[in-house]
Amino acid sequence: MVEPVRLVADLMVERLRAWHVPRVFGYPGEGVAGVVAALGRAGGDPDFVRVRHEEAAGFMATGHAKYAGGIGVCLAGHGPGALHLLTGLYDAKLDGKPVVAIVGQTGSPLGDAYRQDMEPGRLFGDACAQFVRTAATAAEVPQLLDLAFRAAVATRSPTCVVVPEHLQTAAVSDVFGPSGRASVLAPGLPPARVLPHEADLNAAAHLLSGGHRVAVLVGQGGYGAADEIVALADRVGAGVATSLLGKPVLDERLPFHTGVLGQVGSNASAELLAGCDTLLLVGTSDPWTDYYPLPGQAHVIQIDIDGRRLGSRYPVTVPLVGDAAETLRALLPRIPQRANREWRDRVELSVDRWREEAYARAAAPADPVNPQLVVHELSGRLPSTASVAVDVGSVTYWYARHLQLPPNVPVHLCGTLASMGCALPYGVAAKLAAPDRPVIALTGDGAMQMNGLGELVTLASRWPGWPDPRFVILVLNNRDRAGRQDGEPSWSDPTPQPDVPYAGWARLLGLHGVRVDRPELVGPAWDEALAADRPTVVEAVVDPAVPLRPPEEPFADLRGLFADGEDRARARDRQLRAAVQDLT
Repeated sequence: MVEPVRLVADLMVERLRAWHVPRVFGYPGEGVAGVVAALGRAGGDPDFVRVRHEEAAGFMATGHAKYAGGIGVCLAGHGPGALHLLTGLYDAKLDGKPVVAIVGQTGSPLGDAYRQDMEPGRLFGDACAQFVRTAATAAEVPQLLDLAFRAAVATRSPTCVVVPEHLQTAAVSDVFGPSGRASVLAPGLPPARVLPHEADLNAAAHLLSGGHRVAVLVGQGGYGAADEIVALADRVGAGVATSLLGKPVLDERLPFHTGVLGQVGSNASAELLAGCDTLLLVGTSDPWTDYYPLPGQAHVIQIDIDGRRLGSRYPVTVPLVGDAAETLRALLPRIPQRANREWRDRVELSVDRWREEAYARAAAPADPVNPQLVVHELSGRLPSTASVAVDVGSVTYWYARHLQLPPNVPVHLCGTLASMGCALPYGVAAKLAAPDRPVIALTGDGAMQMNGLGELVTLASRWPGWPDPRFVILVLNNRDRAGRQDGEPSWSDPTPQPDVPYAGWARLLGLHGVRVDRPELVGPAWDEALAADRPTVVEAVVDPAVPLRPPEEPFADLRGLFADGEDRARARDRQLRAAVQDLT
């Protein structure tokens, strides 16, 4: 019996296994035919997840990194296929997640004049700035893959390896000799323990102990540190807000949890930061700096494992480079327990007022259905074992304000890049990583038309093998792409969004579909979808005129006073003191 010829593409698959990659997201094409064939020979280890579009592959790889905590891997051929990966790779770059892109390339003596030809090193040079290399020989391929994985883990960013098609199909014995042994690196990279210096910890503890009105703002870097954050907040009587990416970190039922900060967030969070005299930033570089205290109003301590982020958004008094949980554990014994009920009571009163207002907003009549009500009704029904994916658009506002998360429910979105069309690819990645957990994907009709309708085909091909088939896609169908700040469109769109029968499309694919066009149908629709024996699209026909209503920016009228000049400085200080006194 003739032994099958082992190719360099097979060796690439072996390196993926060595790095414990469970699946590769991609679309087959001419430039990666050798790798796709090798994945087929691998018998599902790793699994090749064929998407409908390479942009979804990039999102799914980033989604895998976010939900599973591992390294996401995506695959695309040369030319347009490679271009389509970029959105997902920029998502990984801006949200700090390890992703490896494997890109094919066809060779031609015509160079730039060849069909679909482009220079991948320049194309991926920004998105994958930490590592992008093109293999010149077959012998380089295994080591380049190892280096790409190592760089992705070490820098928490996307990397790229370009493997020309003719190298993929080279015989291993021809490249590495009769032994077939390639030069490879040891897979894996143990996490480091990162802690600030003692002097910096003492300085931070001194400020937190002396603060009378302490606020804590938590970002995605706070994952795994919920107990320490709550313990510190209780020790100094602080209120806690989160960034959009940090919303799932803490139990939102805590009485001093003010919700999400910023334009998508709550009035209570805006009030918390506007009134504080000490601010602790935990693993966040939240961009909504207009909702931060005025410079000079508060002492600021920032904890981040990446020193490049310290002070990048806002002036920081004490920067602390370190892992959030480790750093907080080191801080806690240095901070005495003290009674600070006056500030905490004010924070909790603000939280109560906001929750009442949020409920009133969700219960307000609309034509035909209030989108806030749809998300609000999910809160009491959200399974404690669920994973949630959220798209970009008005649905982000409703998620941030109206979906109260139980502890340990992972939620992810394209937070920093804010690209529409991420929710369904994220949801697929979450479900493949944990097929025994129900998945809820929240999206709008615009985003659903971008990527969702196509990736429903991917979903329809995958769900029969899942132990828990529950995968609910909420589509807020408002036929309107223009977000409304106060009932009026924030920008003009002369072309209405085409109306698509989303629930009907799901049923055509063998999935379940529910259409909701009356408020009394909202709750029963969620119950039906969460009890279904297959993935379900809940199409909610909602009122496009419901305003987004961002919180008022604190001190908006004072921010223009920051300029040179002694008179302006004195005026600024007087107004600042008066404004803070009014708030506190």
